[in-house]
Parts: sequence; structure tokens; C-alpha cells
Amino acid sequence: MCGCRASVASTPQPSVGNSQFPPARAVSDGLPSIPLPTLARATLSVPALRKGSELEKAFATAALVHSNAADPCSKLGQRTAKRLLQTQFQSFIQGQENNPKYQEIISALDEELESKMDFEDFMILLVSVALMSDLLREIRNVKTTK
Repeated sequence: MCGCRASVASTPQPSVGNSQFPPARAVSDGLPSIPLPTLARATLSVPALRKGSELEKAFATAALVHSNAADPCSKLGQRTAKRLLQTQFQSFIQGQENNPKYQEIISALDEELESKMDFEDFMILLVSVALMSDLLREIRNVKTTK
């Protein structure tokens, strides 16, 4: 038990999912995987997000991915965080294998296997990886009209 309310045996555990959505299915690496349409529906189940912006929905999706992979105390193990990068953020990490900064991030995840990260640390990890990615440079070159 990690000491948070969710890990106390007499405290009911909050449900990450909602009974109207199918349960997460396990993938070969052991991480839960939620189909994208289910994530989209899950964000819409939050009344404030029904009319939310694309940015708000994107952030909510990141929060759901974290929440579904985290332990009852909302913490991710370093190994799990690395697997999420590899499975849920693969377009951003593609081509970064030789980037020294990327290697430093991955080494830190590999070396501190017993460490846990909260949602804030997970988001910093995602932003750090995204900022160095080739995909971000491509995205910045795309112009949208609205």
C-alpha cells in the first residue's frame, strides 16, 4: 500500500472507467489499452468537455491514458512510463534514438526502475520528448484554417 486514500483497504477505490464504456483490454506489453473511440467517448462523458476545445480534449486524453496505466495512487512506474512512450507516443519518438537528450531521458527511465512519477512528471516527460521530435517540426509547418 502506498499510503494514499485509494490504497487503504477500507476506502472504496474510485473507478477509472465508467460502466458504459468497455473495459480496457490488455496488450502484449501488459499495459492497458483503450481504443481511441472509447477515449473520445470517455472525454465526452465529462460534461465540461462536451463543448470543450480541441486542446482541452487532447489534454483530457493524455490524462485518461495516464490514469488508466497508473497505480491506485495515480503514480506510474518508470518502466510503465517508458512503455507508454513507446506505445502511445511512438510518432514523437520515431527517429530520436541517436539524439543525446532522448538517450538521457530513456537512460533515466531505465536506471530508476523503482521510482514512480505522478501526472505532472508524466506530462513534463511527454512535453520534453515532443519538443525534440521531428514530428513537432512537421506539425509546426502545417497551417490550418478556421
